[in-house]
Amino acid sequence: MELSAKKRLHLISGRSHLALAEEVARLLDVKLIDANLAEFANGEISCKFAESVRGGDVFIFQSHTASGDMSINDSIIEHLIMVDAAHRASAKRTTAVAPCFGYARQDRKASGREPITAKLMADQFRVAGASRLVSVDLHSNQIQGFFDGPWDHLVAMPVLCEALGELADDLVVVSPDAGRVKVAERYAQRLDADLAIVHKRRLPNQKNAVEAKDVVGEVAGRTCVLIDDMIDTGGTIVAAADLLQEKGAKTVLAATTHGLFSGPALERIENSALEKVVVTNTLPIEDLHPKIEVVSIAPLIAAAIRAVFEDSSVSQIFGGVNFN
Repeated sequence: MELSAKKRLHLISGRSHLALAEEVARLLDVKLIDANLAEFANGEISCKFAESVRGGDVFIFQSHTASGDMSINDSIIEHLIMVDAAHRASAKRTTAVAPCFGYARQDRKASGREPITAKLMADQFRVAGASRLVSVDLHSNQIQGFFDGPWDHLVAMPVLCEALGELADDLVVVSPDAGRVKVAERYAQRLDADLAIVHKRRLPNQKNAVEAKDVVGEVAGRTCVLIDDMIDTGGTIVAAADLLQEKGAKTVLAATTHGLFSGPALERIENSALEKVVVTNTLPIEDLHPKIEVVSIAPLIAAAIRAVFEDSSVSQIFGGVNFN
């Protein structure tokens, strides 16, 4: 008996960001397999794939976010359920694709009696049956070490830099705090721009409350672009933007990978010195605000999925440069 090996790519998406999954599927020229996701009467999620994935290379797509009637916790458990279904359906390899990986901000114990949720999340995907993870711009690079297997950490920098290069010349890339200096420096090198740093402190006993203190670098009369991995309530980025304006910046822009825009974020952006915020669509964003410009991350994710499927180099997508 002789068998001819033929690899098959299966792409399956949850419901949190179906539009991005469909865009990735079009770029890969594959169809999305229907996961037949629904809820039981008590709210538990059910799943049954519409076709066989036995022996296939299965990519389970879900961005960890609230969407419609779903909470972020719903989207995560739905992702885990689909991974488990693929594993139990005898997929040869199951890759969990999470453009925005949830609970990543707690990657260490900052004080006593706190969880390390990023590690907990990685463990859950391993137990569910994921052999590989793919995500974009983790909150910290070392989170990759929490997963006992390959983790392809993609960076949105090429997509964001392309958009920023069309907006202005003679940019100054600004890190909104000391923790983002290395990332901002990479953007500055790619954009052939100068670098500045905002010194800030978080107000004690106040969540999401930030006070910008000073700017290190020359920003007067120049176009400044603040770089961060995410904008949640907008406190950090808005405080930094207003300080840059006080220091004489001509124009203040921001670029971020994950646009959470929780609570007062949009109101803060509206009333801030920010002229424009460039954000990728790792999370569902549609006509949120005139100041927000969305660029698609789908080509980057599709290229990574293709590279994983073909067992070729993911780093070659970024010209062989390791940004981690």
